Amino acid sequence: MHTKKIIKLAIIGSRGYPYVYGGYETFVKELSERLIHQKIEVTVYCQSNLFIHQPKQVNGINLLYIPTVKFKSLNQLIHSFLSMLHVSLSNVDVVLVVNLAAGPLGWLPRLFGKKTMMNTDGLEWERPKWKGLGSKYFYFGAWCATKFYDVLISDAEAMRQVYLQKFNAESEVIAYGAPQFEERNSVALEKFNLKPYAYYLIVGRLIPDNNADFIIKEFLESNSPKKLVVIGDVPYQDDYANHLKGLASDKLIFTGYVKNQDDLLSLYQHCFVYLHGHEFGGTNPAMLKAMANKCAILALNTRFNQEMLNNGEFGLFFDKNEKSLKTKMNEIEQSPALVESLRKKVNNGLGEKYNWEFVSKQYINLMNKLLMRNSL
Repeated sequence: MHTKKIIKLAIIGSRGYPYVYGGYETFVKELSERLIHQKIEVTVYCQSNLFIHQPKQVNGINLLYIPTVKFKSLNQLIHSFLSMLHVSLSNVDVVLVVNLAAGPLGWLPRLFGKKTMMNTDGLEWERPKWKGLGSKYFYFGAWCATKFYDVLISDAEAMRQVYLQKFNAESEVIAYGAPQFEERNSVALEKFNLKPYAYYLIVGRLIPDNNADFIIKEFLESNSPKKLVVIGDVPYQDDYANHLKGLASDKLIFTGYVKNQDDLLSLYQHCFVYLHGHEFGGTNPAMLKAMANKCAILALNTRFNQEMLNNGEFGLFFDKNEKSLKTKMNEIEQSPALVESLRKKVNNGLGEKYNWEFVSKQYINLMNKLLMRNSL
């Protein structure tokens, strides 16, 4: 009897598994844990300096620990380069890369007969943290990805359009999955001296891309009687983050990272409105979490956020100019019925597209398609 060949997949470009720091790592975790139940053998390349214990396998997922340097600007590039060298000489069938830093390296595994996929993620070259040379490198990386990889994957239709317009390159649209709703009571709020629906919420790293500085300024200048809670930080010393945290008061609360998932879900589910300032990504994990947790959402007006909230059906928008956010805050505080209606319908916006099971099936179909090209 003919048995279907097990596909061997390697994932390169994240910090590793089961380390969860941000979107890349969550994506690797959610996807890998589903693929191994579908006749896919998964190997995740990990940054060795982040792992005190280095087991060869966790939850059925193979782990390889590759060294890198500690410089923020070179960290990902060096790790990706060494990982790509290693994977080229392995028996892997398909390489999935999740970081544009490895865009220029896509030819290497292909030289050794591997099929390659690149998840393009966001507009890395436009992010404020990559000024000058960094920005130019990521733009070059994106251009190289369109030339050197078998297939590009965009996590939003708006990102597919970016690659069509800038590079005349097609990509497959496979979104990012949302978590399941798990109801939590409001008891955890007491730890943070908060009351249900008496605070706005921001969730994200304290980096300029996410516009926490703009949101905080507008909030503090508004007449809102509510508090603003900021969840997130950066794992390094940083002037921008330190400046923001220096503004902390009874009204402006910085929690740092909230690692207890019950506390985090409770903070999402009992906020008055979730404020989303992320500017340069495609499908954003923090916004998906807010949608899954039935938050009323007020988001920065970008093409990516418009796509996720279906052009205003599942949330409201503010512009990045003087008074826009203040005005919106005043409006919604005068309209509790509007906020309640947003909470009631927001997670209808998730549907199949943002379901992890559906996302993993799309990746499997894509891998099968790629490998079929070989055998025809």
